[in-house]
Amino acid sequence: MFRGSITAIVTPFDDAGKVDLNALEGLIHWQIEQGTQGLIPCGSTGESITLTDDERSAVIERTVKATKKRVPVIAGTGTSATWSSVENTRRAEKLGVDAVLVVTPAYNKPQQDGLYRHYAEVAKATKLPVILYNVPGRAAVNLLPDTCARLNADFKNIVAYKDAAANLEQTGQVLRQTKLTLLSGDDALTFPMMAMGATGVISVASNVVPKAVRELVDACAARELDKARELHARLLPLFSAVFVETNPVPAKAALAMMGKIKEHVRLPLTTLAEKSRETLRKALKDFGAL
Repeated sequence: MFRGSITAIVTPFDDAGKVDLNALEGLIHWQIEQGTQGLIPCGSTGESITLTDDERSAVIERTVKATKKRVPVIAGTGTSATWSSVENTRRAEKLGVDAVLVVTPAYNKPQQDGLYRHYAEVAKATKLPVILYNVPGRAAVNLLPDTCARLNADFKNIVAYKDAAANLEQTGQVLRQTKLTLLSGDDALTFPMMAMGATGVISVASNVVPKAVRELVDACAARELDKARELHARLLPLFSAVFVETNPVPAKAALAMMGKIKEHVRLPLTTLAEKSRETLRKALKDFGAL
């Protein structure tokens, strides 16, 4: 299940600031129609850190029901506390997800042994496949290849690695030292990572242009390098634009421009600044998405 174009889907909110499950379901159907091969509710892009436990469960439950097994559902269950990561994982398993994505704990900056023990507790608490998620830019800690190798060797259900470290040398070390399935966690690095051996991407941009991201991944997987290079170059301005401010602010603004959802994000995030909005709108128009 860990291959292809997988969307880390946004969590829509209504005008009252509540989770808009109907809008979420609409996005899910559109994503699958456009060729997305997996969905991740409650990841970083889903603003999971601002969701209550009940909201998180509702988002995951609706995603599972709306998907109807057409594509895998991989729930984001990681937090900065091991106990709550374990509880989220157990809850997600009961809700019927196919796997879990567990981000490194943010802010508390655990040592490598702490990271090992954190993931070990999650792996022991579930029968589901576990994806390690390394994103030093958000978490302020780097999950090193040696630690990935220990976890992969010691736990059969730790099977994949989402790489958002933006360090291709380290990517190579993870591939060399482990048997983990590698997924790009950075849209702009999907092409080079797949050339190195990644099987796909967990994408932010595919919230906005799911068909195009699927085409890029398919071309990379088929080793159609000229086509992949062309698609990569065409998508780069849009990849940059969806990160013109903190994710998922631009992605939600883009979807609002496209009439898919309301633009609302939860504090401490705020809606897109006007200058950034102009950048995003231009990228969308130039690509033909608007």
